[in-house]
Amino acid sequence: MDLEAVRTFVTVADAGRFQEAAAQLALTQQAVSKRVAVLEKSLGVRLFHRTARGAELTIDGQAFLPHARELLRVAERAVASVHLGRRPLRVDVLASRGAQSGLMRGFHRAHPEVELDVLMLFDIDTAIAAIRSGTIDASFRAVSAPGRPLPEDLESVRVLDEPLQLLTGPAHALAGARSVPLAELVGHRIWMPGLVPGTEWTAYYDDLVAEFGLTIEATGPNFGSDALLDTIADTPALATFMGEHTRLVWPAGHGLRRIPVTGPTPVYPHSLIWRRDNPHPGLGTLREHLAAGRPDGPDGPGGPGGSDGETWTPAWARR
Repeated sequence: MDLEAVRTFVTVADAGRFQEAAAQLALTQQAVSKRVAVLEKSLGVRLFHRTARGAELTIDGQAFLPHARELLRVAERAVASVHLGRRPLRVDVLASRGAQSGLMRGFHRAHPEVELDVLMLFDIDTAIAAIRSGTIDASFRAVSAPGRPLPEDLESVRVLDEPLQLLTGPAHALAGARSVPLAELVGHRIWMPGLVPGTEWTAYYDDLVAEFGLTIEATGPNFGSDALLDTIADTPALATFMGEHTRLVWPAGHGLRRIPVTGPTPVYPHSLIWRRDNPHPGLGTLREHLAAGRPDGPDGPGGPGGSDGETWTPAWARR
């Protein structure tokens, strides 16, 4: 449908006269009449009765008018969605309570002028496809998992090495520990129902298991964090891993313990991924904010992969 013809129809309907609508649109009256005639022909109905008093909407014109207004509003929103100065910066995070959401909350507090759209996609393949298509501007991921080299048109930078903690219930054998070395976790059951084969976070924990001989079980459905906390609190034999920056609240009666893991400390490598040619001004502001907020700098703990004696990341984790 010709949107200019629709715009002309709405202008005539509001003005009540073809001559006045022509003045508003900076067109000749003949051009206005022609546009309305073309629209009427495409719809197969008469939209106006031309009278001595001007132009009156027919019944069909009255029925079409609200839809015509909505067409114009949709067109305006469509243009705004790709106008870099107006559309929100669209960023993907893994979970609403995780470290990545915390980074975006900090960015919003520091730069409230940057309008944001924060969404949650599933795995890195989905995120990369969305970045390359322009559906989103950036994503927080662990890159690059085995078999998933980053496409050449994308770029990434490590923004946070998040230490893992052990979460136990009050009756767990390690509940009283102030910290626990990785070696002491051998033989303990660590339950993580959110591990999904083929995802980057599962690749991370697979390497952690292989490196240190741990036992991680991913059995059973993933009913979310509340169900996980309930089970850990009620089952002395189970524990789970979570990031140091994960924000969780549980009932006082649960008595859960968050225990730092040491010797070395496994850190999850959060990176920001974006398309090299993305010109959104908010993306540059986000990158600068994240770079300034990383206290260890680009050559901080964890290195490009492996253990440095204090921290551990998988060998595939990129700087």
